[in-house]
Amino acid sequence: QVQLVESGGGSVQAGGSLRLSCAVSGYTYGSMCMGYFRQTPGKEREGVAAISPGGSRTYYADSVKGRFTISRDIAKNTVYLQMNSLKPEDTAMYYCAAEIISLGSYCSTAATAYNYWGQGTQVTVSD
Repeated sequence: QVQLVESGGGSVQAGGSLRLSCAVSGYTYGSMCMGYFRQTPGKEREGVAAISPGGSRTYYADSVKGRFTISRDIAKNTVYLQMNSLKPEDTAMYYCAAEIISLGSYCSTAATAYNYWGQGTQVTVSD
């Protein structure tokens, strides 16, 4: 069973930075895209960023382009989301997720495509 354990959330002032980490275990086959999503009360889960199995392709929501960077350390089975120039509207619960894909397929940015989810970590950005 694939397990995703997140860490790194917290509170920061606008303009600050945070780095989220997502450690993956129990993965024994296939290829996995990794993504980060966020959600605020009453709203749907929003795709923030995704990265291909080998790390060569990344995808970002327009709202975070140029500020957030997703990366993965394959040897450590860990994915990172570096968040810079944070804004109050970035405040949300952030989730990492894994999507099992076929070789050569592209990663999805839709939450419904992801098979496994972390427990979530809160990010709060104040003015």
